[in-house]
Amino acid sequence: MTLRLTVIGTGYLGATHAACMAELGFEVLGVDVDKEKIDSLSRGELPIHEPGLPELLRKHTESGRLRFTTSFDEAGAFGDVHFIAVGTPQRAGEHAADMTYVDASVAAIARAATKDSLIVGKSTVPVGSARRLKGLVAEESRDGVTVNFAWNPEFLREGFAVADTLRPDRLVMGSDSAAAEATLREVYADAISRDTPFISTDFETAELVKVAANAFLATKISFINAFSEVTETVGGNIRTLADAIGLDARIGRRFLNAGIGFGGGCLPKDIRALQARVSELGLDSTMRFLNEVDEVNLRRRDRAVYVAETLLGSLEGKKVAVLGVAFKPNSDDVRDSPALDVAARLYSSGADVSVYDPAANANASKRYPRLNYVDALATAVADADLVMLLTEWSEFVNIDPAELSGVVSHKQIVDGRNVLNHDKWTAAGWDIISLGHKSELLELAAAE
Repeated sequence: MTLRLTVIGTGYLGATHAACMAELGFEVLGVDVDKEKIDSLSRGELPIHEPGLPELLRKHTESGRLRFTTSFDEAGAFGDVHFIAVGTPQRAGEHAADMTYVDASVAAIARAATKDSLIVGKSTVPVGSARRLKGLVAEESRDGVTVNFAWNPEFLREGFAVADTLRPDRLVMGSDSAAAEATLREVYADAISRDTPFISTDFETAELVKVAANAFLATKISFINAFSEVTETVGGNIRTLADAIGLDARIGRRFLNAGIGFGGGCLPKDIRALQARVSELGLDSTMRFLNEVDEVNLRRRDRAVYVAETLLGSLEGKKVAVLGVAFKPNSDDVRDSPALDVAARLYSSGADVSVYDPAANANASKRYPRLNYVDALATAVADADLVMLLTEWSEFVNIDPAELSGVVSHKQIVDGRNVLNHDKWTAAGWDIISLGHKSELLELAAAE
């Protein structure tokens, strides 16, 4: 008999996992306490931007393979495997992760399970949580019902989440139960049949894999941005530097992109939560380097604002066109977005900021409603004193500078992601400044 799956939490992770499991042939029931969200998903409507996911959602809500509910009792009677995909935000005023939603979801589905089943955590949690939650499951589950427990971290990249779920580069499971491993191998049989590595380990290693990966990626980004601070002072080409060291197979080129830094709902939160957790364990100095990783990242935002202020002399009353406010392209996520943070700082310093993002305007306007959000690139740059490319959407990377030359007030652009062709823009009569590059123009403006 084919396993039936539930997914507790229908945000970004949960909605993606539910739709992809349905695509793999499972009957899936999504569970959330937010009735409005459940109603929307039941109609095949997705509140987030993720390429390929809307099509899967509509396909499987229409086929009946994917349904949604607010009832844990219904989920407990339905599911053989229950995936926990709720959020672990930072606690208010702290760096530590808030486990409220995970704890509540695990306890609720353990109480509701009416048959032998498996609860699988996918959320990113502090190390030690899974073993504690296994004890909670034992306390809450019904007499005569065996509920096993496992931890199976997610490794989704926003913009590529469907592919990462259907064709993962690795699968990690932490548990002390052979039955749990056998069940998860059945769930992921399709990926395993294509030789996807399946790593079976203990709870603690499975929990640490996700935060270790994110900490490493964040460190790699801040590493190249630290060198960009050097090249901005002494000269040199930061992209060539990244290309050269990236050819070393031990290093690799990915994530060596200098610019305004990383953001989103994972990397910043996860490195801070990791520092908080190791501090609780009495290992304060172990992850101290992550403080500098975080500080380097935040300094890049300062640098972007400084460049704008220096070029314009004063931001007061100047029109700045901001291209992109999502934390990365192919996403509408603005959580801890460096691009949106820079836009907000420009506004706070007196600039008239026009924002255009192909997908993230609506989410950004909820966070910073005072910015002027427009629905076209041409509208954003009209009469601009300065254009700032802050999210590397392909629409912006492929701009023809000649087409904008007669639209802006001053032909000045800041490439906050190091993706534009300098020669092309200079030939079109533009002054272009890329973060990580020494600029005589900037030095002259600073000296005035």
